Amino acid sequence: VQLQASGGGTVQAGGSLRLSCATSGRILDNYVMGWFRQAPGKEREFVAAVRWSGSMIAYGDSVKGRFTISTDNAKITVYLQGNSLKPEDSAVYYCGLDREGAYDSWRTSNYESWGQGTLVTVSS
Repeated sequence: VQLQASGGGTVQAGGSLRLSCATSGRILDNYVMGWFRQAPGKEREFVAAVRWSGSMIAYGDSVKGRFTISTDNAKITVYLQGNSLKPEDSAVYYCGLDREGAYDSWRTSNYESWGQGTLVTVSS
């Protein structure tokens, strides 16, 4: 399965942005799709994850209440809607795939496949 992230760009603080992660190949209900981000000089940070069946959704503390993860089964695409964006949300955003469907979805080590990343810049 290959992942293709898109939708990044520059937005003013308080604005919104929607990222997409398109997949190729078969996605099973137990797979977990996750979004992570990495700012310069920082470690990759967990943003959100969803089990493809919809039975599990998780968010990182820094984005709870502002970001929403969703899936489109027809397009086999995962979305990340970010609202009320802050300058500290600026980072390269990556989508990842966990075929084992682990419940500790915040661990980067669970994800075997990654998209190429899309840059989000939030200006103050």
